[in-house]
Amino acid sequence: MKHQTELKIDGMHCSGCVSTVEKALTKVAKVEKAVVNLELEKAVVTGKANSDQLIEAVKSSGYTASLFIRENLSQDSNLKKLEKAKKRMIIGWGATIPIMAWMAIEMFTVKTFSSPEAYHAVMIILSAVTVFYAGGETIRNGWKSLVYFSPNMDVLITIGCLAAWSTGWIRLWIDVQPFTGIAGMIMAFHLTGRYIESKARGNASSAIKKLMNLGAKEATVVNDSGVESVVDIRDISIGDMVVVRAGETISADGIVLDGKADVDESIVTGESIPVAKGVGDFVVGGAVCLDSTLKIRVEKTGQDTFLSQVIRLVENAQTTKVPIQLFADKVVSVFVPIILVLSGITFLSWYFLSGYMLNVSTIVSGILPFFPFDSTPIAQALYASIAVLVIACPCALGLATPTALMAGTGLGAKNGVLIRDGVAVQKMTEADIIFFDKTGTVTEGKLEVVNVCTNGKASKKELIQLTASLEKESSHPLAKALVHYAVKQNIEMLQPEKIQVRPGMGIEGIIRGKKIKVGTPEFTGFKTNINGRKTAVYVSKDDEEIGYFQFRDRLRQDAKELILLLKSKELTPVLLTGDRKGIAGDTARDLGISKVHAELTPELKLEIISNYQNENHVVVMVGDGINDAPALSQADVGIAMGTGTDIALESGDMVLMGQGMGGIQKAFALSQV
Repeated sequence: MKHQTELKIDGMHCSGCVSTVEKALTKVAKVEKAVVNLELEKAVVTGKANSDQLIEAVKSSGYTASLFIRENLSQDSNLKKLEKAKKRMIIGWGATIPIMAWMAIEMFTVKTFSSPEAYHAVMIILSAVTVFYAGGETIRNGWKSLVYFSPNMDVLITIGCLAAWSTGWIRLWIDVQPFTGIAGMIMAFHLTGRYIESKARGNASSAIKKLMNLGAKEATVVNDSGVESVVDIRDISIGDMVVVRAGETISADGIVLDGKADVDESIVTGESIPVAKGVGDFVVGGAVCLDSTLKIRVEKTGQDTFLSQVIRLVENAQTTKVPIQLFADKVVSVFVPIILVLSGITFLSWYFLSGYMLNVSTIVSGILPFFPFDSTPIAQALYASIAVLVIACPCALGLATPTALMAGTGLGAKNGVLIRDGVAVQKMTEADIIFFDKTGTVTEGKLEVVNVCTNGKASKKELIQLTASLEKESSHPLAKALVHYAVKQNIEMLQPEKIQVRPGMGIEGIIRGKKIKVGTPEFTGFKTNINGRKTAVYVSKDDEEIGYFQFRDRLRQDAKELILLLKSKELTPVLLTGDRKGIAGDTARDLGISKVHAELTPELKLEIISNYQNENHVVVMVGDGINDAPALSQADVGIAMGTGTDIALESGDMVLMGQGMGGIQKAFALSQV
C-alpha cells in the first residue's frame, strides 16, 4: 500500500480553495497525488513527502495545515464555526435590510426623506458594516488569495464588494451611478450562503464520529498471574490478553484463546444471525459478545484494527472525487482569472472605444434590459467594468444553490425522502447501476421459518412444540423466529427443566423426561445431510435426531415490484451482501436480480463499486448496516434505509423514511422534477 499523509486544512471555503491547496501540495517533492475534501477539511497526500514540507506548502498558499488526528474530531468545533457563521449573517442582514428598504423608498416614491449627500453617506456607512465587519473574513481570505497568486471565489466577492462600495466615493469626483448599497447586499447574500454551507458541512463527519464511538473505550486486560485490570483502549498492545464477557463489546481484533460464544458480527457482514466463535477463531473489535466469556489475544491495535479500517474507508470514499468533480475544479480554477481579465478588457474597451461601445449597447438595449448612458469615457469605463465584477460575484453559487436545495429537501421530506446532499438528486438522473444490500434492505432483517422437516420419529406438531418450548428461554434471533412460528400455529408451550445454554452451539433441557437439544448439527448429533442454501436449526431427543427447521430472511413486500420498475427504466440491479453465496443466490433469484456478489467485507463492497465507477458507470447504493457505510459514501448516490443503523444514515446522501422500498421510486421521481 502506498504511503499516505493526512492533513487537517483550515481556512477553505469553496472549490477554488480546494484547487489551490491541491496545486500547492502536488508541487512538493515526492508527492504522487493530493486530494482535498472541503467538507471534512482534510487532505490525503499520496507519496513519501515530508509532512513538514506539506504543511509549509499549504501555508504558502494562504491556508493553515496540521496532521489529521481522528480523535480530535469534535462536534463542539463544528458548532462554534456554525455559530460564528450565523452571527456574521445576522450582522450582515441587520445592516443590509435598512439599505434595501431605503433604496426601495428612493426608487418607488416621488418624495425623498433626505438630501442625496445624506442618502449616499448612510449607504456608505451601512454597507461598510456588512462588507468590512460581518464580511471581514471573506475580505481577508480574498486578499490572502491574491497575495499567494491563487485567486478563488472570495477574490470575486472581495473585488465585487470593494468595487461597488467605492462607487460611493468615486461619485464625488466622477459622474457615475453608485452601487454602494449593492456592496452590502452582495456580502449579505454571500454570508447567508456561507451559513447554509457551514450547517451542511457540520454533518459531513458525523458518520465517522459515530463509527469511532462503536469501539470499546476500555479493555479488561489479564496479566500472566491471572489478575484483571481495566485500562484505556489506547493503552493495550499487541500480545495482551483481554477478557470479554457477555453483552460487552470486543475491545480489539484478536484470536480467541479460551471460551466459546455467539458473537454479533453485523459490523462486518451486516447479517443479524450471530456467529459462533471458539478457540482459534478471529474476532474483530466493535463486535458484541452475546452469551458467554471469551479470552482473546490482541493481534491488531490502533489504526490497524478492522473498525479503524472501516473509518478510513469512509473517509477515503468521502475524499475521493468522481470525474465530474474534477471537471468542476478545473472550471473554478480558471473562472476567477477569466472574470478579472474580462473586467479589465471591459474597462479598456469603454475607455478607448467609448463611442463604439455606446452604439453597441444602444442596439443591445432593444433586446436586453440594458440602459446605456452618455457620460465621460472614464465614468462609462468604471461603470461597465465594475458591473462585470458585481454580476460575476458567485451569489448564485453561494445562495441560489443552497436555497434550491432547501426547496428540494422540503419536497422530498413530504414524500418520505430526506435529502442530505443536493448533488445526489442530479446524479440520480444519470445513474445506470443500483446496488442493494440484502439484510435489512431488500429483506426485512427478520427471520421466518420456511420449512419444517421431521424424519418420522416425531410428528410435525411435536417437533414444533418441543423446539419452541425450549427456545422460548433463549434470546437468539433464530429462537425468536421459532417461537413466533409456534404461536402462529396455535401450539401450546411446555415447561422445560434443567435448561443449559451452550454458547456458539445451542440450547438443551429436559421436557417430559426427555433430553431435548436444539442447535448445530455437531451439538445435536445430526448426521443427515440437508440443503445448505438456507439457515437451519437441528433438533434431537435423547441424542436421537428427530428433525430440523429451515429459515430465511423475509423479503420486503414491495422489493420485487421495485426491481421490475428499475429494470424498465434501464437500471441494472446488483445484490451486494456479506451473507453466504447460496442464500444470496436464492434471494437474488426471488427478486429477479441476475448479478450477485456475496460473502463481502465492507472493503470489498467499496472496491466493487469503485470498479464500476472506473468503467464510467454512475452508481446508486442502497444499504442499512454499519458494513454498508463505506459503500454508501463511495457511491455517486448513497441511499440509506430509515430503519438502518445511525452510521448508514449519516453516510447516505438520502435517507428513506418508513418501512418499505417505495421511497426509492419516489427518490428517482424527485430527481426528474
